Amino acid sequence: MASKHVISSAGRPLSPGAIALMLMLCFTWGFNQIAIKLVLPDIPPMLQAAIRSAGALPVLLLIGQLRGAKIFQRDGTLVPGLVAGVMFGVEFVLIYQGLRFTSASRAVVFLYTAPFFVALGSYQVLGERLGPTQWGGLALSFLGVALAIGVPQADVDSRVLLGDLMVVGGGALWAATTLVAKGTRLRFAPPEKALGYQVATSIPILGLAALVSGETITHPPAMQSILLIAFQAIWVVGTTFTLWFALVKTYSASKLSAFTFITPLFGVVASYFIMHDRLSLAFGAAALLVIAGLFLVNRPSPVVREAADPLLNVTKT
Repeated sequence: MASKHVISSAGRPLSPGAIALMLMLCFTWGFNQIAIKLVLPDIPPMLQAAIRSAGALPVLLLIGQLRGAKIFQRDGTLVPGLVAGVMFGVEFVLIYQGLRFTSASRAVVFLYTAPFFVALGSYQVLGERLGPTQWGGLALSFLGVALAIGVPQADVDSRVLLGDLMVVGGGALWAATTLVAKGTRLRFAPPEKALGYQVATSIPILGLAALVSGETITHPPAMQSILLIAFQAIWVVGTTFTLWFALVKTYSASKLSAFTFITPLFGVVASYFIMHDRLSLAFGAAALLVIAGLFLVNRPSPVVREAADPLLNVTKT
């Protein structure tokens, strides 16, 4: 009898290909924030998110069929899949509702507390351990995001703080969804199936939230809005989210999540070119902080610890 251990992904540095893919994902997600804003005059936020999920589901099924993924096969992923789906839906409810009370700039900063929640949860759930240098890198990247968006801000009242708290809750649920995908049997499911659970479950949650909020489409959407909704459904949710879960299955959840700090920076640049927002001189310093932080987070650990998660250890006879 010989035993073979599947090496934990906790200490594995991101490959050049994974880094390039993450940069593409973050660029897409940064622009997606602008796409959502451009559609809002025609389609309110909760309804927009529900339509996006409904449009993404057949895309996921098609991708899974083309890749030969066994999406409907029983594999013990139903319960964690539904749990992840509920968190996925409630996450967007909290974020969009939080935006009613707090500013978009504060919301972006507080949403990207998610890597801290991932780092904390990864130690408890996945056996991933970040050293002092990597924790310092996370803090440096978060400081860069805060500087780029322009916080702290004055005139913060209880309503703003409530909105901040709701957005932080959305970031925590984003992190929790990542940990469920990484630390349960969902890790062994095809990415299309892992994401399919979330998209399918989020449709009734977001639809109910839109109904409770009294959201309606009062006029036929413009062609630009229709195309941007298609972009969100087909590319953002159907494609980039699938690629994200494929990366989560392979690499450290903490290190991947740290890369998402770049997303709001791309969002600021997109706002400059598309929405004609101003870019301050502080943006250059902020970008350097984010890059320096990511470099520290992704430095190889001197000692690679085996994961405590029994799902990552198998015995071959």
